[in-house]
Formats: sequence, C-alpha cells, structure tokens
Amino acid sequence: MPAPRTVLLTGAAGGLGTHMRRLLPEHGYTLRLFDVVPIEDEPDAVTADLADRDALREAVRGVDAIVHLAGISLESTFEKILKANIEGTYNLYEAAREAGVPRVLFASSNHAIGYTPFPQGTPPLPAGALVPVATPRRPDTFYGLSKSFGEDLAQLYWDKHGLETVSVRIGSCFERPSNVRMLSIWMSPADCARLFDAALTAEGVGHTVVYGSSANTRLWWDLSPARALGYEPQDDSERFAAELLAEHGELDPSEPGQAYIGGGFVTNPPIWPR
Repeated sequence: MPAPRTVLLTGAAGGLGTHMRRLLPEHGYTLRLFDVVPIEDEPDAVTADLADRDALREAVRGVDAIVHLAGISLESTFEKILKANIEGTYNLYEAAREAGVPRVLFASSNHAIGYTPFPQGTPPLPAGALVPVATPRRPDTFYGLSKSFGEDLAQLYWDKHGLETVSVRIGSCFERPSNVRMLSIWMSPADCARLFDAALTAEGVGHTVVYGSSANTRLWWDLSPARALGYEPQDDSERFAAELLAEHGELDPSEPGQAYIGGGFVTNPPIWPR
C-alpha cells in the first residue's frame, strides 16, 4: 500500500493517542485528530462523539487511513460499552466505507483473549509454546467482548466491502511496565508507532490480526504475523524485570488474577471512570 499521508487518529486525547500524536508524525504522517474531549493546544481537532455520524463523515473525508483508538478502554456497564465501543466502531466503519477510506488500524486488545491461560515455561519460550493469533477468543470483560466484536466487524467489512483492517491486539503500552504480567505483554510507545506504521503501509493485508508488544524476553504470544507486516520491534521489557520481580515476585498460576493473559481483568477489572 502506498504510504498514507493523512491519517485520522480517533481517541487522540487518550493515553495511547497522546503517544501517537507525538510519534506517528516522525514516521511521516499528517494527523487529523478526533476525540470526545477537547485536546489542549490542538484547535483543529474534531471534538465529537462516535455517535455523531455527521462529525464522523466530515472527519474521514479525504484521509488515507484511520487509526481507531477511540472508545472505553477499561471495563464498564454493557450499555456504555455498547454505545462507545460497539455502536461507535460500527459508525466509524460505515463512515469509512462511504468515504472510500482504504484501510483502518483497529486497536483491539489482549482482553479479547483474556481468559487464555498464560504459557508455562522458562523464558524465552520456544515458538511452539507461544500463543498463536488463531487461538480462540476468550474475552474477559464486556470491554474484551467489544474488541472481539471489532475484529469480526473488520472481517465483515473486508469480505463485504473490501475495506482493509489490521486489528492489533495491544498488550500494555506505557513508558514502562508496572507489574510482572506486563513484562510479557508490554509494548513501548516507540515500538507501538513502529507497528502502526508497518500496519498502515504493508501490502495486501485484507483483515489481519496481530499481537502488539515489544520483543520481550518473557513474551507470551507469537509476534510473527506482526513481523510479516514489516514490524521490527526494538525494545524489551527485561531491563525492568529485576526491579518488578523483587517487588512483586513471579506470577502464581494458582491465583486466577495471575493465571490468565487478561490478568486482573479476569477477577477485578478496573472500571471506566466516566
């Protein structure tokens, strides 16, 4: 695919969106920003809800691709998840289809497979022990369920309308991991921008699902589909391991909140504050 020039970034005011506002332009992208809350020092950003179809139609007009990060990123009531993550993502895809936008990058989540047990063994795990992209989805929350829906919606719009999507099952994208679980699924913001760039420019993706993390020594899942897009991660969480293990100890698979890829979302998920 020719390198996109203008990309609509939804959820641009959020934590991940803030990182991408800074990092994606370094890869040559011009960003059009969209969020339900105003973005400081960005007077041209579109401030609207995903339920506002007119605002979405205007926002997608003339863009070369969409990076869709908007929505509720923690657990909430089904009614709120339905409006923001399920209906909102549908509205976005409809606007993209109508405008002829060729590609979407959909921010899926590890919580779409949250009830998958984390692999056992001493890191680094051999390729055969890593969780494949084709593992059955096992969402751990309504939030994870909405990401499963988004992946299926992306497949439908590829099969029915020829709208390409790369669905990225993001692990934990922060400046540094904050617990032992994150050592396995952490993705540095710089690696996230590298992965998003690869997903936006790879040829013939159709609908491709990949895991999103750095090249962690303690990796749980198979990054080869992401690497096939041209992703070359450069960071590894292992430099944080000694400190986190000294503070928290190794994960205990006898504890439900430590036995699954979804971590605490399985037992006591953090709740969306709004």
